[in-house]
Amino acid sequence: MPSVTMTAAALGAVPTAEITIDGIGLRHVVLYFHSGVYVLGDAFLAADLASQVGRRTRAKVISVDYRLGPEHPYPAAVDDALAAYEALLDDGSAPWDIAFAGESAGGGLAIATLVTAREHGLPLPAAALVMSPYADLTLAGTTMDTKREVDPLLSRELLQSLVADYTSGQDAAAGLISPIFADLSGLPPLIIQAGSHEVLLDDAVRLARQAATADVEVTLDITPGCRTSSRPFTRSSTKRPPHWTGPDSSCRRIWPAQNSSPDSERQNARDDGPDNESRPLRGSTRSGPPMS
Repeated sequence: MPSVTMTAAALGAVPTAEITIDGIGLRHVVLYFHSGVYVLGDAFLAADLASQVGRRTRAKVISVDYRLGPEHPYPAAVDDALAAYEALLDDGSAPWDIAFAGESAGGGLAIATLVTAREHGLPLPAAALVMSPYADLTLAGTTMDTKREVDPLLSRELLQSLVADYTSGQDAAAGLISPIFADLSGLPPLIIQAGSHEVLLDDAVRLARQAATADVEVTLDITPGCRTSSRPFTRSSTKRPPHWTGPDSSCRRIWPAQNSSPDSERQNARDDGPDNESRPLRGSTRSGPPMS
């Protein structure tokens, strides 16, 4: 397997972890947003999953070390993510050579950053991949209750105890806090993944439906019998692991799978609810060359 190099860096004033893989060029870039419900984790602790995204997309990965609550509540994370993207563009990367990716809160942040970039008139990246997106901080998803017995990591109670650390008294239903309520029109193609044993499953399904309603090209990939996110939360902003291993869950799926392509994985929409495999797909295709 090609070796992976991780280097502390920055995009503008935002600290990052740059992840490069031997044999993979540096033209294409994945801007990666880590998990941790907006109060935990850091760019380096996300390096194992981020490096796998880089291998599958054959791209350099830049993991963004955005600020966390409660010390830095909303909009700090969105401001940092947008600043990192703007700096990447200013450094000469073409938007069609960039993709966003994120897991859990990082998935929600990726969507919020797309919406913010659109509102600021910035050119949007080629696509975004969000895994188990934490997209509704009002915790209104039905699977918060129906999947609580099978999700080994998250629960409504755990998430509820941390919401205020990020929202700091602001409305949890605001579109840039909970992008399930945002106007998603004009966004680039989205790939949304989740496992069927996640309390965040309904967030993924409703986010895909919201995107499809806004005429955004979207693929929803639900893996039966497991959760996509399998890393336990660790609060550490200083630990820098010298190496990392592969995913610790046999259920984990990262798009694109080997020997697959976006066209081969896309299927027609099925509006059959969060407890079944659903792949709503509809939308306009953005102009500009795709990542290859």
